[in-house]
Amino acid sequence: MAADMVYLVTGGGGFLGERIVELLAKEDYISEVRIFDTRENESVKAFATATTKVTVIRGDITEYSQLLEAMKGVHVVIHTAALLDYLDLEPFWKMKAVNVGGTENVIQACCARSVPYLLYTGSISALGPNKQLESMLRGTEDTKYNGEPVLSYGRTKATAEKLVLRANGEQLANGSKLITCVIRPSNIYGEKLKEIKNTYLTTKASKGCISFLEPEGVQNNFTYVGNVAWMHVLAARQLQLKPEVLGGQLYYTYDHTPARQRCLLMRDLFLEVDPTIRLGSHVPYWKMWIFIHIHVVIRFLVKPFWTLKPFLTKPLLNVIVTSLSYETDKATRHFGYRPRYSWEETKSRVSHWLKSIKDN
Repeated sequence: MAADMVYLVTGGGGFLGERIVELLAKEDYISEVRIFDTRENESVKAFATATTKVTVIRGDITEYSQLLEAMKGVHVVIHTAALLDYLDLEPFWKMKAVNVGGTENVIQACCARSVPYLLYTGSISALGPNKQLESMLRGTEDTKYNGEPVLSYGRTKATAEKLVLRANGEQLANGSKLITCVIRPSNIYGEKLKEIKNTYLTTKASKGCISFLEPEGVQNNFTYVGNVAWMHVLAARQLQLKPEVLGGQLYYTYDHTPARQRCLLMRDLFLEVDPTIRLGSHVPYWKMWIFIHIHVVIRFLVKPFWTLKPFLTKPLLNVIVTSLSYETDKATRHFGYRPRYSWEETKSRVSHWLKSIKDN
């Protein structure tokens, strides 16, 4: 493997992308990390080192010509950019244009520029839950789970994942082959995540009580953002060293975070800041279903005068109450992945960030 690699990270200014860029910039075999993103996040330039340059390129993955220009001289693309929308606030055509059409553009540009390695960030939403709300408990990457995901976001991510895996082995302009793989994260969390901040502030406003929707027994995987980013760095490198192993493969993310209900994860993270935090009452499915439909009626009535955003939708409620959990060591076996951050260190990092919010 060459010692002066150029990496391009689409969505490199986002929550996960920024952490990937930070870790890539510390690798001595990489001479440049390019961030291709629609956002203005100049702070990532601070990750540059004496040996690795960090370049910010403002662009849109739906614009093929912009991608083509950004990929000049690139050896590896890590494609994390996506339109993330769990509440269906964006029209489906727009989400499809970014998540599916944008991914098609990335693949096409890789082929045109003879970029030989493409790593795609998928999502557990691509798996499900399906419309029958079937659970998957302690599955693996090979577990069969059929049916279309209930979320529009999940459907577009599922299509994009298939496009990337199908592109493995496609011929590049210089006659060589494109090598691809997919990393499928599940419920990424960590410092700077707005969802954690909002839940924490709501909990404090509720006298330290965490209300929750998940029935007892619901089990989902959660992965710390630093470990997800580290898995991307390792996979991108080993994609070059062991293409016959990683090419065309899909990998779930995992670390030492316990698989369980989201409310229990939040409680453990918040307890590091405030030992009085406790679980409150469980809101049953039927009651939240009624609240959602009442809210839909109210939104319809006020629509001529005011745009009222939904606080929750039925598809998202169905996601919350359905188990999608797995146990796997595939990434460890295929490319030597080990979590970089322990569960204790993860809690410490998140609590330190939350304390800064409290102090402000």
